[in-house]
Amino acid sequence: MRTPFLLVTRSCKAIHRLQQSAFVSPVSALYRHQTISVLSNSSTVSCKDDRSYYITTPIFYVNASPHLGHLYSAVIADCLHRYKLLQGFNSKFATGTDEHGLKIQQAAEAAGKDPLTFCTDVSERFKHLFNRCNISYTDYIRTTEQRHHQAVKHFWSVLWNKGLIYKGSYEGWYSTQDESFLTALQVGDAVDSSGNEIKVSLESGHKVEWMKEENYMFRLSAFRSQLLDWLKGNPLAIQPELFYQVVLKWLQEDLPDLSVSRQRSRLQWGIPVPGDAEQTIYVWLDALVNYLTVAGYPDKHNQWWNVAHHIVGKDILKFHAVYWPAFLLGAGLPLPQTIYVHSHWTVGGKKMSKSLGNVVDPLERSKQFTTDGMRYFLLRQGVPDSDSDYTDDKAFKLLNAELADSLGGLLNRCTAPALNPAQVYTAFCPQSFPSEQGGRAVGEDYHMLEAVKNLPAVVEQHYESMHVYKALEAISACVRQTNGFVQRHAPWKLERSDITDQRWLDTIIHVSLECLRMYGTLLQPVVPEISDKLLSRLGVQPDERGLAGVNFLPKIRGMDCPFEGRVLGSDTGVLFTRLENLDIDKQNPKKTKKAKK
Repeated sequence: MRTPFLLVTRSCKAIHRLQQSAFVSPVSALYRHQTISVLSNSSTVSCKDDRSYYITTPIFYVNASPHLGHLYSAVIADCLHRYKLLQGFNSKFATGTDEHGLKIQQAAEAAGKDPLTFCTDVSERFKHLFNRCNISYTDYIRTTEQRHHQAVKHFWSVLWNKGLIYKGSYEGWYSTQDESFLTALQVGDAVDSSGNEIKVSLESGHKVEWMKEENYMFRLSAFRSQLLDWLKGNPLAIQPELFYQVVLKWLQEDLPDLSVSRQRSRLQWGIPVPGDAEQTIYVWLDALVNYLTVAGYPDKHNQWWNVAHHIVGKDILKFHAVYWPAFLLGAGLPLPQTIYVHSHWTVGGKKMSKSLGNVVDPLERSKQFTTDGMRYFLLRQGVPDSDSDYTDDKAFKLLNAELADSLGGLLNRCTAPALNPAQVYTAFCPQSFPSEQGGRAVGEDYHMLEAVKNLPAVVEQHYESMHVYKALEAISACVRQTNGFVQRHAPWKLERSDITDQRWLDTIIHVSLECLRMYGTLLQPVVPEISDKLLSRLGVQPDERGLAGVNFLPKIRGMDCPFEGRVLGSDTGVLFTRLENLDIDKQNPKKTKKAKK
């Protein structure tokens, strides 16, 4: 009889053989992907790299400085990466910059710089923002790097050798601003600022031009049915559901072959087509391969590429959910496990634009609201399947209410010398708070315990589906319940000289500290600095902060609590300092002055 281990070993070897083998048609490539999926899912024990996780942001185009949307993508990916680390995964997290294409070539010329210097300057701005906002990437990729050039050329050669790229003539609409080829149905009429009639992309509003030139074409049309089969067989491949349906709708229509090069005379800033120095590889084919470059393609990519997950904005959905999977199928590579899609940020209900003067500088705001404050706001307010609206006032109100007052106030109450003069993780009294109703606890207290006990599972579900705002909503609701618990029993009114009262007071504090420990642990992916401060104050050591052994309130089940009686960590000040809205203060100087008095 075969042991489970042998079954898994053979299954993993079968997967590996499929990953290494060469394929000559889109059909066989799809068959291979589906076979890998079946083998992976049928294993009764994990393969060696099942505890690996690979998350990517889009690589960001360096034609302009980073904005709020760029930071949002990075914070979502960082949250998932940190969450996987807490789960015990070996997680790789890649971000970086996309530095080729006509837009960059033109922007560099306008700035009077050579393209590489221009790209380096802007790329460093992205890196600075991400470092400032605690984005814990493990790889920062630039498409101007040699390792990436090698990966792109190899990828191109694989597609070429399979007969999936051919030389032909492209005639149609092209948007330089979007670096995108468009069909007639995607183009409409408009008038420019000078009153001239122009054609624009119906999706982005950017000007398009009619282009006719000889270049290389990818046989995208050959992959439509395979892409449909992939999506129908993997309903969670694109999340949220709204965007999955959008892609399904696209695939109901014909997919024309895609131009994958530009004439070198028109576009010099890019990777030359292997064997044809007069053609430059299309910027999107170049850019998408970055995910493989980071994974170690073409030599050592299997460990990471089998567990790839992408974070993308809705504006680049077609490139990631249609073109990219088709390229991968053609190259005989597995498709990403999940493509998570998020929507955009508006400001005061309007799209951000320089002309309106409403572009939000994420670096400036992260200094104003603190790094964790900015991260919390974006993840608490950002809803993936609909646009979210930013205003400074919203940020002030949310951060003051949930981080300063609710969470910070709870920690301050439970660790204040007035209630906890010994500065310890107080003892729990089962007579005061028995597992079944009785003692001094009331029904609402048990409802709170049930909510907090279930919180890790609720949070996991929402983190995994990229609905981080729902996870934070659930945590915030529990924090409010815990504040209500303390307020309801008013431990400051208890008589310390009465042994029964003292035990009840200690129990109230113990239960509250256990709740805080849960919140601090679960919030680590979102607000790492605040969580560290909170857990350190509770005396929770770094090796006690994982998700595996969180074990909420074991004393109520008659189990030992390793924290009971432990000395609290040092008091390093308030958890999150209340923010002052200077604009509001300026508008109401009398009110502010009176409040200060």
